[in-house]
Parts: sequence; C-alpha cells; structure tokens
Amino acid sequence: MLVDSFAAPMYATNCWVIAPKAGSECVVIDPGMPDVSATLNDLLAKHSLKPVAIIATHGHLDHTFSIQPIADGYQIPAYIHSLDRVALAHPEKIHGPEFVATLSSMEFAEPADVRELRNGEIVEIVGMKFKALHAPGHTAGSLMFEIDDELLVSGDVLFAGSIGRTDLPSGSAKDMEQTLRKKILPLGDHLRVLPGHGEETTIAAEKRSNPYLTKLIGRY
Repeated sequence: MLVDSFAAPMYATNCWVIAPKAGSECVVIDPGMPDVSATLNDLLAKHSLKPVAIIATHGHLDHTFSIQPIADGYQIPAYIHSLDRVALAHPEKIHGPEFVATLSSMEFAEPADVRELRNGEIVEIVGMKFKALHAPGHTAGSLMFEIDDELLVSGDVLFAGSIGRTDLPSGSAKDMEQTLRKKILPLGDHLRVLPGHGEETTIAAEKRSNPYLTKLIGRY
C-alpha cells in the first residue's frame, strides 16, 4: 500500500493520498486550504497516480476547501457524512464566529458528485475497503476510516497524544467521550493512524500514552 501526504499551508491540515501502489488509481483525503490543487498534482505526478475519489473526514473548511475544484477538475465523486454535507456549500454553519467573519466575502459550492456516508458503510475503491466509522464529537458528522485492517484515517478525532476540539458548532464533549470509548478503544492495536493534523501514530501508542484514552481504559 502506498501512503503519502502533505500539510496544507493554512492550519497544517494533512492531505492524505492512499493507493495500492505507485502507478495506480488513488484516493485523496481532506484536501485543505487555500487551494492545494497544484501541490496535490505534484504528489500525484511523483507516484504516477490517478485520483478516482475524494473523502472528507468532516466538514470544517481546513479539510474541505479544495474538494470542489479537485473533484470537479478530475470529475470524481466526493464522500462525506450526511450530517456534515451542508458545510460543503455553507461552511459557516459549523465554524466559530471569528472564522465566519473571514468567510463572509467568499462563496462556496458542492462538487457535482457528492455521496453521503453513514456509520459502518464500506466503500470499495481502488481495490481497498474503506469502512466509515461515525465518530461525532469534533463535528456531528465526523468520520474515521478503517482501511483494509491496516490504516485508520482519524481526521480531527484522534491525534498523536491528543484529540480534536469540541467547542465549535455541532461539536460535543459528551459525544467525543462516547466516540473514544466505543469507536477508538475497541480498535486493534496494530492499526497505523493517519490524523488530520500532526504526525502519524498507532492505536497501540495512543492507548498507552494518550491521556484522553488512558483515563477511559480503566472504565472500558
């Protein structure tokens, strides 16, 4: 399996590119802001990859800003949870007031082909199985993706040593705790974790040292 990434200039959001191997079709996850199309094209050319789908782990603009130009440019579908879909065209609905003010002069639109995902749904793309895990807390429609029992794309749910914030619209500390308890802790220790920001990690490492998980393990 080929896994590569780059951090978008704003908010250092990880854009992940996943493929069976070099020279094949691939999936793009969370292309951020500003428009990262050129950077993505360089990465694709480096590995001779052809994108066939885009996946958004959630609706925050630092993860979705470049979805529309890339999806429509390649004429490929974009996947997102049904609860966060509204944010593709109306990102102000799930951002804080200071960020909404910045967005006031900008216009956003969905890509031509948007496909909604729900918990437990498995999408087979490029010969790999992407299992959607609904993981509310950071946003109501946050998703993680378990890929072929090897990878966990965790979005802004789980980071190395931390978790995503829960204080923005549609976020919930209570939901996040339930997500950690019911969706993260049962996962296999062997999974390689690809987060929305920061360095990659593993489930084993996070169960061992992430304070948000260690405090739950005794009660799990």
